[in-house]
Amino acid sequence: MEIKKIAVIGGGTMGNGIAHVFALNNFKVHLVEMTDDLINKAMDNIKTNLDRQVKKEIIKEDQKQNALNNISKVVGLDGVPNDIDLVIEAIFENKEVKLSIFNKLNLQIKPDSIFATNTSSISITELSASSRQDKFIGMHFMNPVPMMKLVEIIRGYSTSDETFQIIKSLSEKINKVPVEVFDYPGFISNRVLMPMINEAIFALMEGVATAEDIDTVMKLGMNHPMGPLSLADFIGLDVCLAIMEVLFNGFQDSKYRPCPLLKKMVAAKKLGKKSGEGFFKYSN
Repeated sequence: MEIKKIAVIGGGTMGNGIAHVFALNNFKVHLVEMTDDLINKAMDNIKTNLDRQVKKEIIKEDQKQNALNNISKVVGLDGVPNDIDLVIEAIFENKEVKLSIFNKLNLQIKPDSIFATNTSSISITELSASSRQDKFIGMHFMNPVPMMKLVEIIRGYSTSDETFQIIKSLSEKINKVPVEVFDYPGFISNRVLMPMINEAIFALMEGVATAEDIDTVMKLGMNHPMGPLSLADFIGLDVCLAIMEVLFNGFQDSKYRPCPLLKKMVAAKKLGKKSGEGFFKYSN
């Protein structure tokens, strides 16, 4: 099976980044959002990011224009064409909403197409329960998608070898590095990363050091490009909490217990960069 036409469900940070990369590599992309305002905002973000690549001489102006021509705007799931080869869901981390999307598209899209989810932590096997299980897979891109090379490819319990090989090859065609991961809570990236971030929040809550000093220790002492608390702000504290809850519920191990300070900050809507304040303050 050759992948030519792709539907990306969700035009937020991850969705528009995924659409950007596939369109730049000459795939036809249908970018799906629920309202005209949201789809126009997603396209504006893609244009801005492409312009930035032109300015940095990563791509040329004609490549930018070709990428934009490869993207079709779609409002609502009903507008997704039947002949899509690959669906990539990239909405927020909510299992029930993701399942409802896949259940609807399963009846709408041709039966030999592949369904993928960009979930950062939710079980691939559980998300595939009501749709084409052998053709269901995880494609966990990293943020920002145009810059980050890694794609975690997560097999569900019933994902076929053929589906895995198709998605692995596709990832290489868009200049990403695919890594095979099996379906356990948090996969690899977030199973390792999020407990580190959570422990940094515990250290802050316990008064071990200031937020600035915790980040400085990890940057200068461990050679991390960004401190864990800055990174949490960049990811979104609500997303960090959701992933920690998936880990805690999935493993039933107290080492994954979300820090009370993290829960308190999310309740207070101090979500990080996107809200203007998290562990640090931002001018959005």
